[in-house]
Amino acid sequence: MPVLEGHWGSDLRMRDSGLGVCPEEPPGSPEWGPLRTPPVTCGGLSLTLELPALIRQLRAAWRARKGGPCSREKRHGSTWGEAEKEVEEGKHDEENSCAHLEAKSRLNTGHADVLLAKRRGSYPPIDLRILRNSIESGETEFSTKRRMKHLLSFQRYYHTSRLLRGLAPHDSGSLYLLDDDYLGQAAHMLSKVGTWNFDIFLFDRLTNGNSLVTLMCHLFNIYDLIHHFQLDIVKLHGFFGMVQKDYHSQNPYHNAIHAADVTQAMYCYLKEPKLADQLTPLDVFLGLIAAAAHDVDHPGVNQPFLIKTRHHLASLYQNTSVLESHHWRSTVGMLRESGLLAHLPAEITRVIEQQLGSLILATDICRQNEFLLTFREHLDNQDLDLLDASHRHFILQIALKCADVCNPCRSWELSRQWGERVCEEFHKQGELEKKFDLEVSPQCDHKVDSVPAIQSGFISCIAEPLFEEWNLFTHPSLLSQTMLDHLDKNKAHWIRLLKPRTLAEEQTYACAESCDAEKGERKNIT
Repeated sequence: MPVLEGHWGSDLRMRDSGLGVCPEEPPGSPEWGPLRTPPVTCGGLSLTLELPALIRQLRAAWRARKGGPCSREKRHGSTWGEAEKEVEEGKHDEENSCAHLEAKSRLNTGHADVLLAKRRGSYPPIDLRILRNSIESGETEFSTKRRMKHLLSFQRYYHTSRLLRGLAPHDSGSLYLLDDDYLGQAAHMLSKVGTWNFDIFLFDRLTNGNSLVTLMCHLFNIYDLIHHFQLDIVKLHGFFGMVQKDYHSQNPYHNAIHAADVTQAMYCYLKEPKLADQLTPLDVFLGLIAAAAHDVDHPGVNQPFLIKTRHHLASLYQNTSVLESHHWRSTVGMLRESGLLAHLPAEITRVIEQQLGSLILATDICRQNEFLLTFREHLDNQDLDLLDASHRHFILQIALKCADVCNPCRSWELSRQWGERVCEEFHKQGELEKKFDLEVSPQCDHKVDSVPAIQSGFISCIAEPLFEEWNLFTHPSLLSQTMLDHLDKNKAHWIRLLKPRTLAEEQTYACAESCDAEKGERKNIT
């Protein structure tokens, strides 16, 4: 979490794990802003130096901090003057390599004289003193336990012990990055990753909180995307790690487990017979990356909250698709920071970045009716041609939208957990709004909006219309029929859990009933 300074109008301290967003660039620019690589520093050290110069800087800083060199022979001989001298040598080397670095940065970004998309923490600049009493101790304890569990996990011990004993991996030439890092039940679950009853919560526990990285590595191997795009394995794993790390585990719903769940659902949709044979490797690559990163760096609050608190992201994106735009630009920033696509031609990289944006921006719930009406028109006219790249991309947008809201289509045990998690996040936002004397957003007041009321209304107004159209597109599809069956059963479950309804819940159900009426009219017409 970024350190917050000052009050509502203050800036956020830059996260040292990423790059920042350029606020001067309007979001409506055709090329999505200038792409020039800015100077990158860490702790006062320039990271644009060649490796020898950077090593000299690090040595100088270490000696200056400790009051002496690291070597035993010169334990008392180092001074700040020597450190500064070595830093000057580093600066000289930096000047000598300036032209080379500038040319390299232009090749990597694909554009000249423009500003690189950066990453910045999205957390609202809230006075943490208000929240510290309720969350600080719990988060610190959870973070420490999680880190220790990760470091001391059986999988890591097993893998290290094999190496120390001189035992090589089963296949030294294999591209399966995690052959010895996940074992037993986790590996067995991955063998069934294409089934709809996949339990992502159990998989996350078996992988020690690394469900997203593990799943993405596995799916990239299934589709042979590493060979097809000639990807560097280390950079690929680093990129997946960045994406997973930039999800915030303190969010009950918008966290890395949700991203892994959406990615697994997206994989199931990409396997649909009507779609699978028509997809290109680029389509699959875009679909999986967009699913994994579609909510990256989500702050745990919705767009109206950012707008009414005058958050910098709302200003940057002019109150339109604020979170989705931030997810997209953060993803592009991580792609460039990892160098994953640096070997590809600049034009291809630019197309990939733009199409990722198109997919991620499609998940904006405010654009639900826009996409649904277009989808219905295509189905009514029967003019979808999956040999057309633009039509395939549109179907990928619809598939990602379905994957993003597919929780009510899971089995009741999984659907209930997701429903409770998302409502918990809504209610946390409501409590935050009350503390700041803001108007409580719809569905965010835990005293008024119950979980069953929110979930049954969401199923009626959002999930059912979308998945019925998806079923028409994929027909005949066993998966789509299974999802609709779960949807009906889960809605009935939530309705049975309802207590005597309040006035706000009556209004929610009035909306749900009107949606049901429109759905009935739609069926009669077709």
